Amino acid sequence: MDTSTVLDLGREGLLIMLEVSGPVMLTAVVVGLVISIGQAVTQIQDQTISFVPKIIMMVLAILYTLPWITSLMVEYSTNLITNIPARL
Repeated sequence: MDTSTVLDLGREGLLIMLEVSGPVMLTAVVVGLVISIGQAVTQIQDQTISFVPKIIMMVLAILYTLPWITSLMVEYSTNLITNIPARL
């Protein structure tokens, strides 16, 4: 296995990781921003208020995107495993 193959596998793995974690992280950022704006408007400065809604929305985002994430990971794993002889 040469250097370019290893770099391609690493790049592909990182891109898949970003695609899988992107919707959940984006949900957390948006919910955190909305709650922060709400806290600034109401002048409530409790740091723990944002955790529960953020966790709930992240779980909902995971449940909503789970079929897509599963198909993406299965496709990546299948491609990786079937191409082992060609990459060696």
